[in-house]
Amino acid sequence: MTLLRRAATLAIPLAIAGLTLAGCERPDAKPSERFGEKVRAYLLEHPEVLMEVSQKLQEKQASQQAASAQKAIGQYRQAIERDPRDVVINPAGTITVTEFFDYRCGYCKHAAPEIVELVQKNPDIRLVLKDFVIFGRDSEAAARLMLGAKDQGKSLELYKALMAENALDAAGALRIAKGLGVDLDKAKAAGESQSVTQHLADTEALAKTLALQGTPAFVVGDTLIPGADINALKLAIEQTRASKAKAG
Repeated sequence: MTLLRRAATLAIPLAIAGLTLAGCERPDAKPSERFGEKVRAYLLEHPEVLMEVSQKLQEKQASQQAASAQKAIGQYRQAIERDPRDVVINPAGTITVTEFFDYRCGYCKHAAPEIVELVQKNPDIRLVLKDFVIFGRDSEAAARLMLGAKDQGKSLELYKALMAENALDAAGALRIAKGLGVDLDKAKAAGESQSVTQHLADTEALAKTLALQGTPAFVVGDTLIPGADINALKLAIEQTRASKAKAG
């Protein structure tokens, strides 16, 4: 907060009090009306106060959301990090990064190459893929295919290829999977199972519990990172790594 803004903020009650004591007022004006007029006049003269109030409100809301997310992560950590139905890349990693994503999400596609690079360059990262389907049937078809093929040992290659396809649809997902050598019959049968249907519903419910507004979103430790903020993701990974090293 600048000195000017601090002075302006502190001056509000003083200015209003001064006006109440020294100003000429309409005899028929109601107290609430006079008060409102004085506040309006002050804010028009000092608009920077509104900017400061807005900034403080945003900071307070962000802090409250972070605290709420941290509580929810602690309560649902098992579902976030250790659901055996999820696709997991590098399952031996000691730092779990959970990504909620959609195969047709542009921001997810933009982040995907850096996510793949992080996993490939950091063998201690365990990547959990949560299919949070928000873009309709083609997204769901790709998610079902990926989940159905999760035991075929091609998860990283399939994730990378599906995310690289700009206008991915169900036919395109099958074409890509076939090109990677995925057994389509097995993948389709597994992907259309009731278990996968329930899994997708559970993932959607979990995303709502975490108050996710869209994709992508990442969870690392107690930190929720909404959006494709790779720098924030890398920082959370480094902080988790440092905490683990300190704990021994």
